[in-house]
Amino acid sequence: GRGRRGYSSAGAAEFLHRSIVPTMHYQRSLPRLPVPKLEDTITRYLNAQKPLLNDDQFRKTEELARAFEKGIGRELHEQLVAQDNQNKHTSYITGPWFDMYLKAREPVVLNFNAFMSFNPDPKPEYNDQLTRATNMTVSAVRFMKTFRAGYLEPEVFHLNPEKSDTELFKNIIRFVPSSVSWFGAYMVNAYPLDMSQYFRLFNSTRVPKLEKDELYTDEKAKHLLVLRNGNFYVFDVIDRDGNMLKPSEIQAHLKYILSDNSPAPAFPLGYLSSENRDTWASLRKNLLDNGNEEALQKVDSALFCLSLDDFPVKDFVHLSHTMLHGDGANRWYDKSFNLIITKDGTAGINFEHSWGDGVAVLRFQNEVFKDSTTSPAISPQCQPASVDSSKAVQKLDFKLNDALKAGITKAKQKFDAIVESLSLNMIQFQEGGKDLLKQKKVSPDAVAQLAFQMGFLRQYDQTVATYESCSTAAFKHGRTETIRPASIHTKRCSEAFVKELSKHSTEELQKLIVECSKYHGRLTKEAAMGE
Repeated sequence: GRGRRGYSSAGAAEFLHRSIVPTMHYQRSLPRLPVPKLEDTITRYLNAQKPLLNDDQFRKTEELARAFEKGIGRELHEQLVAQDNQNKHTSYITGPWFDMYLKAREPVVLNFNAFMSFNPDPKPEYNDQLTRATNMTVSAVRFMKTFRAGYLEPEVFHLNPEKSDTELFKNIIRFVPSSVSWFGAYMVNAYPLDMSQYFRLFNSTRVPKLEKDELYTDEKAKHLLVLRNGNFYVFDVIDRDGNMLKPSEIQAHLKYILSDNSPAPAFPLGYLSSENRDTWASLRKNLLDNGNEEALQKVDSALFCLSLDDFPVKDFVHLSHTMLHGDGANRWYDKSFNLIITKDGTAGINFEHSWGDGVAVLRFQNEVFKDSTTSPAISPQCQPASVDSSKAVQKLDFKLNDALKAGITKAKQKFDAIVESLSLNMIQFQEGGKDLLKQKKVSPDAVAQLAFQMGFLRQYDQTVATYESCSTAAFKHGRTETIRPASIHTKRCSEAFVKELSKHSTEELQKLIVECSKYHGRLTKEAAMGE
């Protein structure tokens, strides 16, 4: 209602909701990420190697692993534990994790940046590009304001929601001090999740530097970056009092950008953010030395990047290409995220991966979807405010010398070549999904992973090392842990289905699937527990 959401003078809601439990209430008391026992790690390592090696190779690997465990491994493990004890404010993986991402020199696009797409608005007329861009932008700003005010509901994983996801529980836990609040949630089988990544959703970018990039955040900036047709535009979405602009004004400015008929730039700057990081770092230095400091500052500090594409989406394959890489001219891949909206209102998020993981982005995405569809700021019938957008909207102008032009041309060639080398295809399986599998008491994720194993065996006649990530957000500054889905169980099951189907009864095949599901469930649980 009115009281809970907080309205500005303009009458538009400034917040998504007002949680009675402060956003960061659990952060101080989150448990620390455990350092697994060395012998457990070695056992798990050998289990993961087993399906990949022949007997001789495995014996040799086992020998090496056991020697490591008794020798240098023991010393290294003790050093790690000692170092972890010296750094109780964080987790033992935080430093190495940022290093891993920020020292990587490959282009971020296709190598690191991930995408997630939105469902269409259930009300078809709200999928108009201008309407949806306005509503999603407003909801994104509401999310940011809600988070910064401490009103965003804390992220909690509920194993027993009837007990813990209730007003009663929230009214009790809000009075439990932050230093022990986690235990209160734990008592009712609820696991609060780390929210230390959230602040980097907004006003943030990955800045290319030689050898190691930097994450930059400027929470004072009040403007949005909009990309259309390879051109860069900025306008303020927050006024000097910290209130959001009226939705009808945001709509007016976006309409102005969508109807601007400036030609696409001959040398679109966006391609630079798709380059090798050292190459991009040198070109960026050149940009700064060439009088583009103010323009780049606007790009780096913008709330986020809204990319407006001038074409509709044809199908799911086209959707994936659009959101995963799109046209390199109309994205800024270094931004914490690009909110992409195509001509037909199809929306997605492409996010840079060093600052955070899927959990934070998914929460943002779910809140924005819910708010923009259930409490949209404008309707398709709304008239944009009569404001002078030509004054409010600034088109960024970049001064380019010959070296920069050559750099952009080369970046475009490399981008086009790498995108050309990507093939994507999809199949929609109609025979049943999650519900059917749960009814049969097998884990949907385990079955999806098993399908990958079978597909690979069928195509290449071998079992290879496989990676699946699992969030460790239940711990302070947790990131992700690796699940190794290829196991002796998936190998046995895959070989039965792919190579000797006629030899097995239905019951035997079912039993093999159940065995895979149980083992995968165990691996997943261990990973989620930071093991």
